[in-house]
This record gives sequence, structure tokens and C-alpha cells, in this order.
Amino acid sequence: MADFAENQRSAVAPPPVAGWKAASGAAETSAEAHRGGELVSNGNCSAPDTVKGLQKQSSCELPTWEGTGSDSASKPIPRRSSLIKDGSRVGRERKKTVSFSSSLSEKKISSAADCIHSMVEGSELKKIRPNSRVYQRYYMLDAGLQALCWEPSKKESDKARISLSSIREVRTGRNTETFRTSGVYEQISEDCAFSIIYGDLYENLDLVANSAEVANIWVTGLRYLMQYGKHALDMLSSSQDSLRLGWLEQLFSSAADSDGQDGVEEGIRLQSAIKLIQRVNPGVSGSKVEHRFKELQRVRLMLDNGAGLKDHAEPKRSPGRKERVTKQEFIEVFHDFGTRPEIYFLLVQFSSNKEFLDAKDLMRFLEAEQGMTQVSEETSLKLIQSHEPSEEGRQQGYLSLDGFTSYLTSAECRLFDREHDIVCQDMSQPLSHYFINSSHNTYLIEDQFKGPSDISGYIRALKMGCRCVEVDVWDGPDEEPVVCTGHTLSPPLTLRCVLEAIGKFAFVASGYPLIICIENHCSSGQQKKMWEYLTGVLGEKLYTTPPNEGDAYLPSPHALRHKILLKGKKLGPGSDGEDGEVSEEDEGAEMCQRLKTANSGLAALAGSEKDTLQKSVPSTAHCNPPHPPSKRFQLLKEMSDLVTLCHSVSFVDFPTSTKTQKPWELCSFHESLAVRLAGDSPGHFVNHNKHFLSRVYPNPMRIDSSNMNPQDLWKCGCQIVSMNFQTAGLMMDLNTAWFRQNGNCGYVLRPAIMRQEVSYFSADTRDTVPGVSPQLLHVKVISGQNLPRPRGSGAKGDVVDPYVYVEIHGIPADCTERRTRTVMHNGDNPIFDESFEFQINLPELAMVRFVVLDDDFIGDDFIGQYTISLECLQPGYRHVPLQSLTGEELPHSRLFVHVALTNRRGGGKPHKRGLSVRKARKGRSYTALRDLGVRAVDEVFKTVAPLVKEATDLRENMQSSVAVFRELCGVSAVANLMQCVLALSSRVSGPDGTPLLLFDLREQYPTLEPQGPLPDVLRRVVSTYEMMVQASRAVVELSDGIYNRILQIQTTGVCIGSKGYFLAETPTLPWRPKPGPL
Repeated sequence: MADFAENQRSAVAPPPVAGWKAASGAAETSAEAHRGGELVSNGNCSAPDTVKGLQKQSSCELPTWEGTGSDSASKPIPRRSSLIKDGSRVGRERKKTVSFSSSLSEKKISSAADCIHSMVEGSELKKIRPNSRVYQRYYMLDAGLQALCWEPSKKESDKARISLSSIREVRTGRNTETFRTSGVYEQISEDCAFSIIYGDLYENLDLVANSAEVANIWVTGLRYLMQYGKHALDMLSSSQDSLRLGWLEQLFSSAADSDGQDGVEEGIRLQSAIKLIQRVNPGVSGSKVEHRFKELQRVRLMLDNGAGLKDHAEPKRSPGRKERVTKQEFIEVFHDFGTRPEIYFLLVQFSSNKEFLDAKDLMRFLEAEQGMTQVSEETSLKLIQSHEPSEEGRQQGYLSLDGFTSYLTSAECRLFDREHDIVCQDMSQPLSHYFINSSHNTYLIEDQFKGPSDISGYIRALKMGCRCVEVDVWDGPDEEPVVCTGHTLSPPLTLRCVLEAIGKFAFVASGYPLIICIENHCSSGQQKKMWEYLTGVLGEKLYTTPPNEGDAYLPSPHALRHKILLKGKKLGPGSDGEDGEVSEEDEGAEMCQRLKTANSGLAALAGSEKDTLQKSVPSTAHCNPPHPPSKRFQLLKEMSDLVTLCHSVSFVDFPTSTKTQKPWELCSFHESLAVRLAGDSPGHFVNHNKHFLSRVYPNPMRIDSSNMNPQDLWKCGCQIVSMNFQTAGLMMDLNTAWFRQNGNCGYVLRPAIMRQEVSYFSADTRDTVPGVSPQLLHVKVISGQNLPRPRGSGAKGDVVDPYVYVEIHGIPADCTERRTRTVMHNGDNPIFDESFEFQINLPELAMVRFVVLDDDFIGDDFIGQYTISLECLQPGYRHVPLQSLTGEELPHSRLFVHVALTNRRGGGKPHKRGLSVRKARKGRSYTALRDLGVRAVDEVFKTVAPLVKEATDLRENMQSSVAVFRELCGVSAVANLMQCVLALSSRVSGPDGTPLLLFDLREQYPTLEPQGPLPDVLRRVVSTYEMMVQASRAVVELSDGIYNRILQIQTTGVCIGSKGYFLAETPTLPWRPKPGPL
């Protein structure tokens, strides 16, 4: 839509002021209530013609409100001794509350007027009381739009009402004291809850709707009525959305001119109308638009001819009207396909109850929700000029619903932070401090045993940012070395062709160093030929400078730019310039031996026993891998000299590596061994990788080229985890998304806790990580757009029943998943409206994956996925572009989500959190220090404990005060301070409109000044604000001094260790101090 708006600017004239109608809605949805014992909170926004039907389809019910039988949702809600009071009017027919059905007789909610009309009809809502009781009542607006009423009630009818003039605030979410202290707090959906704050004493009416859409309708309608009173409908009817209507009229006129029409009365051709709607909404199906036009025309012709809707006779149409569309028909169908209710509700939340956003409204949205800084009105006006399709809107600086939709669907509002499209990490650290994008048997493009080999494997991997490729070289015919996997049926490639492809594409995607893993199986004669090709084809790109014996670390990626490093065997120091024998690396031999072992075991069995063993062989081999005897071969001195910074050595154990291994020596682990070490000695594995490179290659039994989970090895700090790039799926999704976070350069800086000498980290931790502040990730899956039918799923035709999984991948403590409900028969714009919260204990190693599946009885089919590193998430309202199984972006297919990341103090069950600094300290945990058993070093680091405690108190005091301030402002734990201030601004005016509180911004730390007597709730706000400012001031003024003192102690301790006081005495230390900068 953004591109379309750009193309239409010159053609669109200022439109007249007019209203626009809401057209028919999106497809019906239904919900599933539970999966795996978890509550699936939010329901659909469809409703039949009765409120009773709305209750049946809702999924925002509390578990305690459901009956015991499977059909309980369709029965009247039972009374439950003093917990639930049943106020439903069972059996009484009413008109619908809200509907997103595809029927032409129903309307889509797309304006405040629609919301108010729905509120007049009324809704079933649940009232939450402080004693945790839940009362079901029927709420409605009175006919004069002056009061909110409900029934039944023990109160007199004149008391079961709240005057709209007394309402001070309409608050979304579970953000009042009643909600927080309620025994059913955890069972209430955040998206279905809202509160009405009214009266001089700031009383609150806490309500839960049956769906998020119904809650949005009440919040939107009440806020409009608070501002415009009983004349709200008159105001809306006189000035609804002239921006959209004028723009559509201009589009229609331009299309009529293109069709060669003298006027617009006769309309435009049907195909022209379809193409015009598809240009604005490119993901819309042309057949569905055509069907909607014809259905609308059929209904209107029936009405014009006096026929009832039940008469199925085909009405006669005038010859001139055949296959043509009128302006009114075009506008109504556009409303149907171009209006997204979830975006409309978002717009009115920030538009000060207007049908558009002005520059100030947009600025508040960008700062409060999208996390943008240094936003000015000029910034907002630039966005309006870029995305507003109507000429009138651009001239007046207004962003209409269509312009707002264009902005939210543009590249600027994608989930991935575009700052990570370029290299954004420090590239001057030692090479061992980075994860390196690595390929396994790069020349293979299918399976490992008999699949074809091709040069394209190298080209594809290098273009994807791979920085470590494998070349297995064997003797070939005519004295020409070839590249293949030994002992298999895979055809060979000539070494020269492979090196030419590598040389040509080595630095196309990244300028940082490329590692070539040479597995040398050649005779001396063909080794000579190999050396000639390496030096001749790669030339000056080869890095051949030997390391200095005193070097404690490898060079940095920055220092090795545009260099190719060879990883392989090297002659020992006693070779005296001559060729010599070294042990041979042969991963193919191990795979071949395992196959023979498995086949011999199978041959001894028959029938069902054979089938049983066939399934168990991979797991057996995985647990007890047979190791083929190590062979030795003659290595040419010239080939040995080409290997400098990546010398292959065998791994014995961690103590041996600590004593003898050099920084330029590299160990290769097969997957089974690496996973076992990660489980048995996770802390030692992490510390080993602080200085040395570790390469992990797939289990030899992965003959189908399946992939291991790279996260299992990254959590141990393993830098080179070799992946089969030819095999798509979850594991490659993780690998691709992980290396995208640093400009896809093939290098990602490891977390600080995996690099720092004095830190200790166990990769298998299932709790918080010492020294790392956990984060809370809040994800709300709002809707999906243009979800395609899964490939090969022809049983259901074009019907899609989508649901979404949100997965977290990282250390074991972080790995989890949650799913939404299923939306039935709607792939065009399914509404999910479900929120999830995840605690991330090691944010630097976490990834988020969205998976969309099609719910089916036989098996759920894959629709699309998107994987992203937590570091790359943009906060706020974002669109997620879905990708296919092979990584290609699905055209116009996306999810609409809201994302927020806060510290742990900001989450959890609110009423259980301490509401004062003193209470918070009782449960406060401090970072512990490990004793090394070396008195000199331990005594130095003991002095840092009080400083760490002081720093923790500063941070926790500030976070505690911010959490309390959020609660008093009535916002969720996701909210930032800008949102707190915006929420507070709606309730700080007196009855006569004068402000009760003002911010004084003249000092460095702003103060909140009362302008007269304050009610109790505002006095608490002022005192909490002052406490928050004092805690923040302490952090600003004291943190630098504490940090510098901690750094001095750390430097002293490392220097003592670097003098070697204890290296000989404690060979099994978890880390090995060495001289040089940290």
C-alpha cells in the first residue's frame, strides 16, 4: 500500500467531506479451549444473532466458569456457591453484539459509530469483585447515551447505572487493585479485561469480556462518549472518515477514465475494480473479490426487483450493467477487504478519539509503542507524506486508517531491526570469541552416502554468509586430486573447480576471514598438485603468517579481513624441514564403519525383529559410537606450512587441553562426543572455548543430511558448528536467523559471560544465570494475513484453519513454547489476540520462532515460519513476514504482533510483588563468587562482594519503584515510562478541567507538583513518583564509581593470576589466566 500511495499522490484531489460505511466482515472463527492443560485465553470476534451464541463461541472464559461436561459452553453458566452469580438472560433473543462473519447481512466493526451501536445493543460481561467473586451481567448503554446500565442486579434500577459524565478513565488490561488481588487473576486474559474508573473517589468497575474484540468495542466506544457525550453519534455521522472516502472516489474516477467512460454513473469494468483493490491490497485473492462483487450485486438486484432474499430465482440484469461495478459497490467491497479492525482499534487508541492521527498523535505512538527516540513532529510529518494515500490527508498532516495500515505493513515496521542488516558488533575480539557460520561436507547437495556432489553447494553456502567450508581431498585419476566423501557412492569433483568457485565467491557476502577445512587423504604426488592449486588459485588470499609463540589469543576477524585460513594437519616442531607422518582425519570412514556395524546386526535378524532393530540402530550408535583406528599418512612439508592459525589436534580431556593446547590449535568433535561433554562438563567446556576454537560435525549416522540442534553446542561456546546447508527445517532456520544478527557476515560475538576470564557459566543451567539480569519477553499474536494453503494439502480445498506457535530457543532454562487457539476457515485475516510471557535468563543466546500451522484431523500441516534472534527484535506493533520450509519469503503472508521486552522486576503476578524497597530486599538474590582455592586471588575478589551487593541494590531499588509507579498509573508490566505518563494524563484534571498535577521540567530531575488538594490515589502517585526519581538519581550518580572500583579489583586479580602463582598447583582450574588485555 505504501508504494501504491506514492504512485497515486499526483492523481488524487482533495475530496469532499463525507462519511463511509462499514461493510461486511472477515470469515467466521472458532476457538479451541485447551491444549496440554494450558488455558488458551482469547476468543473470536464472531457472533450470531443472539448473545447466547456469542457466549458459545467465546474463548475468553475462565476455566472456573465452564461446566463439567463437553457441552458446558452451550448451557447456562451454573451458580457456584458465592463465587459466581449468574446474570445471563438465558433464552431471550437479542441482536448480535459484534460480528466478523462473511455474510453480507452483518457488519465489520470499523468505526466508533459501530462500537456505540453495539454497546446500545448490549453485551454479556463478567464483573470482578474484590472478594474474588465473579458476577455475570448484561451491560448496555441507555438510549440517550448518557449512562451505562446493567441487569440483573440486587440494586434498584436507578442505582445499577453509572453516568458517563462521572467516568474519569477507561483502563485496559488487568491493571487495578481488584484485578491484581483477585483469586482468578491468572485465569483472566489481559486482552479481555478492562476497568471503568468513575466518581470523585475513583471507584472502579472491573469487567471481563468474552473476547478481545468485545473489550475493544467497549473501550473505544466509552472513550468517544467521554469526550463527545451524547452527541458523539451526530459528530461521527457528520465527519467520519472523509479522507478514505475522497481517496476512493478519486481512485474510482481514475479507473473510469482509463476504461474510456464519459462519467462514473455506468461504473467500471469488474476486472478493473478487482485489479484496483488488489493493487492496494496485493495479498487479496482475485476470485474472492469477484465473488463478493457478484454477491453484492445479486442481493441488490433482488431488492430492487422486489424479490425477497429467500427467492433463489436469478434476477434479470440490464445489458449495460453486466460485468460492471458502481462506485458505491466498489467502496463497500473495498471496506470489506481493506479494513483491518485490529488496526482501527489501535488507531483510535492514540488518535485522541478521532478517525485519523495527526502529527502529535503519531509522535506519541512512535515514542510510546514503537520505541523510537528523538522523535519530532517533523519525523511524523515525513511518515505521513510517505504513507498517507489521500492528497487531503497529506496537505493537512493527517494519517488515515489506510495510511496507518500502510505504515504498519511497511519495511519500517517489520519485526527485524534493520540496524542488524549491517555489521554492528565489535569485530576486534580474538577469533575464538565468535560463533562462526559453518557448513558440513559443503560439496554434497543431498544425502551423505550416495547423493550428488556439485559446485553449487559451495556457491550457495558462501552466498548465505558461510565462513567455514569443508574440502575432503582424495587421489583422483590422471594425477588430479578430487573432492568427495571417501567410502561412499557420492561422485567426485575436481579440486581445481572447487577452489576456483571458492576463490570467486569467498568474499561476496562477507569480507571477514574464510576457513577451509582440508581433510587430506592424498599421496605425496597429488599433495604436490593440491599445494599448487591452493597457492595458484587462492594466491595472496591465503593467510600463511605463522603465529608467535607468545600469543595468548588468535587475531581478530577485523585483522584477518579478506584472508583464507586453512584448517588441517601440521607437522610437529621436530620435522626439521622434511615431510613426516601425521594422523589422518577421516570422518567418512567412521560413517562407513557404523553402516557396516548396523547392517551386520540387521542381517542376523529376520522378520519383525529386523524391523525393530532397524528403528533402534541410530540411537544405539549415537550412544556408543565405534571409533575406527586412527591411520597415519605422509604429509608434505609445503602443505603443512599452509596451515597456520587452525592446526587440527586430537582432543584428550579438558585438563590436558589446559596444559598443552596452543590458541592456534583446534579440536574437532563429532556430535555425540560434544553433546556428552556438554552434559557431563558444561562449565569446563565453556571455559575451554574461551581460548580455543572448537569444531563440531554431525553424527556420522546422519546419512540423510539431517542437522543437529546448533543451540545445544552454542550454549557451550562451540564456535564452529557444521550444518548441512542443503537440508531445510528447524535447525537451519535457527542457524540462518542466528547469523543474520550481525549483518550476515558469518561471525557473531559470543555472550560476555562466555568470553570473560573471571566469569563462570554452566551451559546446562535450568535457572537464572549468575551475573545476567533476566528479561521478560511479552508477545501478543494479534492477527495473520494472507495465509496460504499448505502445499500438498488438497483434502480441505482452499480452507485454512490456522494457529500459531511461539517458540523460545536458547539455554535449557529458556526453551519453551506456547500456542494460540485455532481460527476456523479463515486464512485471509484470522484474529488471534493472544498474549504470552516468557522469562529469558540468557537474552544474548535466545531466539524466537513463530510457526503457523493448519489444524487438521490427520496431521497439522506447515504454513510458514519466521525465526529471529532476541537481539534483533524491534519493540512495538510489528509485522512478521512468513517464510516457507526452504526459507523463501511467502508473498504478502505475515503475522501482526506486539512485542515488548522488560526486566524481570516488571513481570510476574503483580499482587505478589513487594510494593516497597524494604520488602523487595528480603527476597533479593546477589551474584555469588566462586572460590578458586588460591588464597592470593580469592582474597582479592572477596573485596568486590560489597560492591556487587551495592550495585544490585541500586538496580533493584530503581526497578521496584518503577514497577510500583506502573501499577499506580494503571498500566501493564509491559509499559514504559512514556506510556505511564500518557495514562496518568487522563485523570489529573479536576471537575472544571483545571490540572491537578503539573510536571516541572526546569530542573535536571523533573518533579510532579500538586496544584491543590489531591485525592488519595493521586497522592500515592506523587509519593511513588518521588521515590522513583530518587532511586533513578542514585543509579545515575553512583553507578560509574562502583563500576570503576569493581573493574580495578578485577584487573588486580587477573594480573595476580597472570604471574603464574597457581597454574602449576591447580591444573584443573575452570579458567586459565593469561597476560594481555581482557
